[in-house]
Amino acid sequence: MPERNVVEAINNALADEMESDPRVMVLGLDVGKLGGVFRTTSGLVERFGTDRVVDTPLAEASIIGASLGLALAGMVPVAEIQFLGFTAQGFHQLGPQLGKYRQRSRGRYHCQVTVRAPFGGGIRSPEFHSDAVEAQFVQSPGIKIVMPSNPYDAKGLLIEAIRDPDPVLYCEPDRLYRAGRAEVPDGSYTVAFGKAAVAREGKDVTLVAWSAAVELCLRAAGKLADEGVSATVLDLRTLVPLDVETLCAQVVKTGRCVIVHEAPLSAGFGAEISATLMEEVFYDLDAPVARVGAFDVPFPAASLEDYYLPSLDRVLVAVRRTMQS
Repeated sequence: MPERNVVEAINNALADEMESDPRVMVLGLDVGKLGGVFRTTSGLVERFGTDRVVDTPLAEASIIGASLGLALAGMVPVAEIQFLGFTAQGFHQLGPQLGKYRQRSRGRYHCQVTVRAPFGGGIRSPEFHSDAVEAQFVQSPGIKIVMPSNPYDAKGLLIEAIRDPDPVLYCEPDRLYRAGRAEVPDGSYTVAFGKAAVAREGKDVTLVAWSAAVELCLRAAGKLADEGVSATVLDLRTLVPLDVETLCAQVVKTGRCVIVHEAPLSAGFGAEISATLMEEVFYDLDAPVARVGAFDVPFPAASLEDYYLPSLDRVLVAVRRTMQS
């Protein structure tokens, strides 16, 4: 079985779906001739032509709005927004328009649109590029939120997103794009939405994460093992739909939970997870649910990035405190 990194897995998924379904197309800034700022769409325009791989102006609202119109006309657009933070320029088209169109049309139109966007720190990007704003879209009903953390899931979740009849926001962990390789099959396969994955089994504490934070939690779990603490690492994979059943089962098993994410702590999606656990499994908890996130300040300059993002040391401190409760 071939090994691929996340970039190659995404590119492979796009090529497979465009080959099998002539309605599937890609649009966005620099996705054609350049192959995308991270080269995730490299080679697609040569293979499928400029009618199906469309370079757009730098205009996020227009990219998403055009995708809505294309979907209503019967196409299956996959739009790339160069960075998730840039969705602020197109939020009205993505949330109030794309997300609500099926409800507004009383079910006449299913907007089969996938919006891809890399995000997250660790690559020393300029301002607005690294913002983790996924929680903003959780509050936009009608949009599924997908957060892959590894090459296998990146391909399977993207194919699932493209085939889903409703809009999907597919958030890509840019610092993991080329961080490692894993076995990724040729041909089409899907990873179902709303099915969390246990990335590591443990019995003392459950670390809950998504996207690049999963890799951080796996490193933390390795360090904790040296201290005699056995940690489960739960990869949510999707925030909407959320796999409440697996989340609760894994936390009940250990009795302790630490949630890790890159977004600012206040009103990050970790708060929703914590509230869910309090409502569903409160009497099975042996300690308060802990959260580790970024600080409630704007994403800083590159030289301060390491101080802003959740770190291995901060995760370990949170787990040790939880274990002592």
